[in-house]
Amino acid sequence: MLQHLQTAPACLVTVESTQGSAPREAGAWMAVCGPLVLGTIGGGHLELEAIALARNLLATGFAAGETGFVRRWALGPSLGQCCGGVVHLRFERVSAEHGAALQRRLQPDLHSLALFGGGHVGNALVNVVARLPFAVHWIDSRDSVFPELLPPRVRCEHSDPVEAAVRDLPAGTRVLIMSFSHAEDLNIVAACLRRQREQGDLPFVGLIGSATKRAVFESRLRQRGFGDAEIAHLTCPIGVPGISGKEPEVIAVAVAAQLLQSIYMA
Repeated sequence: MLQHLQTAPACLVTVESTQGSAPREAGAWMAVCGPLVLGTIGGGHLELEAIALARNLLATGFAAGETGFVRRWALGPSLGQCCGGVVHLRFERVSAEHGAALQRRLQPDLHSLALFGGGHVGNALVNVVARLPFAVHWIDSRDSVFPELLPPRVRCEHSDPVEAAVRDLPAGTRVLIMSFSHAEDLNIVAACLRRQREQGDLPFVGLIGSATKRAVFESRLRQRGFGDAEIAHLTCPIGVPGISGKEPEVIAVAVAAQLLQSIYMA
């Protein structure tokens, strides 16, 4: 969006508030820059009307001294949308001078995700979650495993031993473990459960593998002194139930859906 503001002003349309059922949540936005529309407030007739109003405002200008205003839409038969709720949209004229403030304001709320393992599933998963509200910390004990081109909001770390990286993860990080080695996997899981015991700040710890792998890991974790309640914090297998495909991309989508469940269904 910011690059478009260098050549022409835009109309920023933001969901100010909602009542009842609505297509998007408060804070969702779109920017109308001439023929371009960036972002979305939920699509449908509501968005079409908002785009038309935004373009009209850019063409004719806001009222004297006015920089923005809020308009109310009822999502009923008149819009051809049966959501039944109410949406309040804020319309603002923005230009290049607002660039830095807009960048801070529109920055999405991101959830910290630590991904241990740069294999096929790890690569597929990074490409999926890069489009979701996650800041990804991608970790592997092999320093040459990461691709040269990374999606936005992904940073890589070579850590040897790999489990040492668990100590410095931000509080609230969700963890996925899928290294090339079951021995590494076990060490990472143990480090996560130890931190969970001490700090209780890793809300999701997931391990790729089968029910058989879980049973083996449970036995080995008990040998390391972890109790059943602590081991129960480990999710293995990972991925939403019912998706049996083994392809890396299929696993990645199933795991990403499970991560979203851990956020929105908590």
